Amino acid sequence: QVQLVESGGGLVQAGGSLRLSCAASGSIFSINAMAWYRQAPGKQRELVAFITDSGSTNYADSVKGRFTISRDNAKNTVYLQMDSLELEDTAVYYCAAGWYIFSRYRTAYWGQGTQVTVSS
Repeated sequence: QVQLVESGGGLVQAGGSLRLSCAASGSIFSINAMAWYRQAPGKQRELVAFITDSGSTNYADSVKGRFTISRDNAKNTVYLQMDSLELEDTAVYYCAAGWYIFSRYRTAYWGQGTQVTVSS
């Protein structure tokens, strides 16, 4: 099992920035990628970005150029730097961990989620 604990959500004005953190513990050796998802009210959960053990990254088109995913392997922590936030970025953001295999990312574990609210 892998446990994930997110932090860093909150309220920010449009155009501002936030950084989310996710600390992983447990059977970390069993995963090779971590990710961030988000779910806005009334919408399906969507994959925002993922990062592999080797540092390869992938982003949803809606956040390219504004969000940056990174990881600190020594701290078993993944980050999501969110800049130029828009009202449409308002959502609950979930940290996830899993595997990148056969050119696809697959989630095995979920964090509890952290609210990000962007105001005008």
